Amino acid sequence: MTAESGSAHRLHRVVIVGGGAGGLELATRLGDTLGKRNKAHITLIEKARTHFWKPHLHELAAGSMDMGVYETDYLAQSHWHFFRYRVGEMVGLDRARREVHVAPLHDEEGHLVTAARKFGYDTLVIAVGSLTNDFGTPGVKAHAIALEDPPAAERFHRRLVNMFIRAHAQSETLRPEQLHVAIIGAGATGVELAAELHNTTRTLVSYGLDRIDPDKDIRLILIEAADRILPALPERLSKAANALLEKLKVQVRTKSRVAAVIDDGVQLASGEVIPAELVVWAAGVKAPDFLKDLDGLETNRMNQLVVFPTLQTTRDENVFAIGDCAECPWVGRAGVMVPPRAQSAHQQASHMAKQIGNRLAGRPLAPYRYRDFGSLVSLGEYSTVGNLMGTLTGKNLWIEGWFARMMYLSLYKLHELALHGFWKVALDTAARIITRRTEPHVKLH
Repeated sequence: MTAESGSAHRLHRVVIVGGGAGGLELATRLGDTLGKRNKAHITLIEKARTHFWKPHLHELAAGSMDMGVYETDYLAQSHWHFFRYRVGEMVGLDRARREVHVAPLHDEEGHLVTAARKFGYDTLVIAVGSLTNDFGTPGVKAHAIALEDPPAAERFHRRLVNMFIRAHAQSETLRPEQLHVAIIGAGATGVELAAELHNTTRTLVSYGLDRIDPDKDIRLILIEAADRILPALPERLSKAANALLEKLKVQVRTKSRVAAVIDDGVQLASGEVIPAELVVWAAGVKAPDFLKDLDGLETNRMNQLVVFPTLQTTRDENVFAIGDCAECPWVGRAGVMVPPRAQSAHQQASHMAKQIGNRLAGRPLAPYRYRDFGSLVSLGEYSTVGNLMGTLTGKNLWIEGWFARMMYLSLYKLHELALHGFWKVALDTAARIITRRTEPHVKLH
């Protein structure tokens, strides 16, 4: 096992674990300020080679977005923005020695790429995000796909395309589960995926798969244990989304608890079996399991690291946590925690950059105050619905249609701006608009 230090002992060492929305934005911001001016040594540890914005995973799964156009290469980003990127997965922590333990990395053929390593730090920021929580439901790991990362989304899309080609080519009649997709969990991911798949499946059929009747053969089933879809969001938003899904002929099943995922469908607690050739599990989230026993740091039942409003973990002032892996108090709302949303990670990355500046200058740390800008749910090309919180009006503002769609797109543009700056984002956006006019609107492989 090796340790990386080099000349890092001469500077304050900031190690960020996790290159998701919050972690990569933080590394980029710190690199452009402290790293560029040689005021601190910034290291990002991430097991993936490229970054893809997680809220877009449902579009990648549906095939309406090409990962190659929207991904960011970590090594190039680190070079352009004055931080170090080190590939690897955090597996342990030594708080006494202030060292992060990273597992050895092997390639697809089993060859060793990097040995087990240790990275020393003065300030550690954990931003490893969240994973799907299957709550121990039988059959999920064997028969369902969880849209946790780009490889899973791309695997779903390949299976989706193969499912249609197979159905078109076969001579026998369709089996009961064929061309049926069951989505378990009607949160934002499940609802957005259902709407996106409605467009994708019909586009796929239009490319010569004329033996398939979209209205007769294809079925999308959205399954939710709560009494309405989008249970964590305002009821008005839920009703609007539900009405649109009904127009798209998505079968919405609320108050339906899943007992097991089986080879050819989903078994409900009532005993009913819903036939499905493809099953997506989007019913819950939790932080990675390795956090629940990370050298004594406090965690909750979802493995999230418990932090103070300063974003410091409760048992170590040198270890911070941001994003979905952190249970952070919502200042001003007693007993309420900051929700796991993209806007939370974006805000916390900005605040964390200031906190590290305060640490280096010997100034006291400031509490993070979450600003809720509302909720937006994209229903593909059909509509976008949501509510904006009233910093201007003093109350919620209900929006839908084109304006809501523009607001939804602006969330991703804010993320891109934080990573790349105005001119690169402007030129990339123009290039994507031009390219989209000359290529299929759905990925066909």
